[in-house]
Amino acid sequence: MGFKEEFDNALKDKKVVVFSADCEIRYSGRAESFLPRGDRIIIIKSDKTLLIHQPHGNNPINYMKSNTRHSLAEENGVLRLKSENPFLKEYLDAVLYKVHFFQAAKLEDSQKLQLAGSEKDMSDMIYNNPELIEEGFKPLTREEHTKYGFIDVFGYDKNNNLVVVECKRYTGDLQAVTQLRRYVEKIKKAKGLQKVRGILACPKISPNALKMLTDWNFSYKRINPPKKLDIDKAQLRMDEFN
Repeated sequence: MGFKEEFDNALKDKKVVVFSADCEIRYSGRAESFLPRGDRIIIIKSDKTLLIHQPHGNNPINYMKSNTRHSLAEENGVLRLKSENPFLKEYLDAVLYKVHFFQAAKLEDSQKLQLAGSEKDMSDMIYNNPELIEEGFKPLTREEHTKYGFIDVFGYDKNNNLVVVECKRYTGDLQAVTQLRRYVEKIKKAKGLQKVRGILACPKISPNALKMLTDWNFSYKRINPPKKLDIDKAQLRMDEFN
């Protein structure tokens, strides 16, 4: 069975297709592009998503979204892969000069990625345990919407001052402090208040960010994101590739 027949049968059976080829690629859609001849890895998933990778890097050099139509034809002695998504007005044409390998398989995976320790997890933890911020803190809402985005936790301190809490799961930097200030100023203007407190909650903070935070009369609270998944990181590093 030749490559074209294997390819056609795999797509008909809704298999995931992975192959490598010496190819050149033209694309029209989100932009116009041309990728001169070279070796690439081409993946077509069961939902007809297309990914084309170069031998280095983690991002695809070309991609087409799900429900794309793919066809393989021989023209002038070479194979040509045509991928079309008329709804999105995207078109890709790959000339395959040589196919290095081909693999196709019926894959099943209905699982969803489990995330833990996100900034949302941090805001949930603070909302349910307000004493993590300070004694007497009374949270009102999580992800309070503003013109500039969502405030992670919004509430009152023991002296009835409004408090804006911005959560960062890694090191607090200048950008985080600037973001907190935007939220505080927005709340001041919206509520007609002179004083709104700002607190940056994160595991650690850079010296420059701490200086800026202090200059703007905001506060830093050292809080680590919650860890919900039981993963032995040492074992993952040492044993994953045994």
